[in-house]
Amino acid sequence: MFQNYALFPHLDIYENVAFGLRRRKQGDVDTQVREMLELVELSSQARKKPTQLSGGQQQRVALARALINSPEVLLLDEPLGALDAKLRRSLKVELKALQERVGITFLYVTHDQEEALTMSDRLAVMNAGRIVQIGTPREVYEDPADTYVADFLGAANLMEVEVVSAGALRVGDFALTSNRCEATTGTAHAVIRPERVRIEEHGSAGENRVPAMVERVVFLGSATEVLLRLAPGIQVQALMQNDGSRADLAQGTPVNVYLPPDALRVLAGAAGDVPLAEDEHLVAS
Repeated sequence: MFQNYALFPHLDIYENVAFGLRRRKQGDVDTQVREMLELVELSSQARKKPTQLSGGQQQRVALARALINSPEVLLLDEPLGALDAKLRRSLKVELKALQERVGITFLYVTHDQEEALTMSDRLAVMNAGRIVQIGTPREVYEDPADTYVADFLGAANLMEVEVVSAGALRVGDFALTSNRCEATTGTAHAVIRPERVRIEEHGSAGENRVPAMVERVVFLGSATEVLLRLAPGIQVQALMQNDGSRADLAQGTPVNVYLPPDALRVLAGAAGDVPLAEDEHLVAS
């Protein structure tokens, strides 16, 4: 299934879906086409031309044309790339539900990290044509294999730290503890997702707390993105749900940042190991 759908503009929707069956001369074409159009909820559009349909409807026609041939595996190459953001969100749900109904393996290639996380059962991250990690979406997101995966998949705070001993770190003059430390000693990268960063009152006591200054506050609707500058000069991003608990945050507000030990993962490798690859892909299945 192609990114631009590749529908035949001179054929109506019925004939587009029937094309493969007619070429292969397989079974009762009319019955199969009508069943497939009903499956993708386009029965009422059967005699329209592709140009008379919306982008989302055209996407479903292309999917029906591919599924009617009963493939063992269906390759979808950026199928939602040409759609606007709102339509992409709704069609992601439809595609996933349809895949579960027909029971065919979908190999879904995308540059959109959110699509890969929400639609896949297994996820592979590729760099320069090479798979660098494969696993469930939760495994790849929460336990990235290296700094490349951590930086590429979703938002991540990558901080250069000095590993003093197993689990004991230093960031500037501040000591931190990590329950997930893979490096032994020397320079490494600590990774923490924005949703795990906690913003507290300035001067709050306890371990794994670093003074910081709010640099920018971005309202995202259900959540607020807060960019912070830690005392050692490192920029950190936090994501807070808009539950009314910290409505006072503004640029220049002094705070303390709490980095939970169970959320702070230290990956082996120096700071220069974060690649700047041009060929970045996510493959979901």
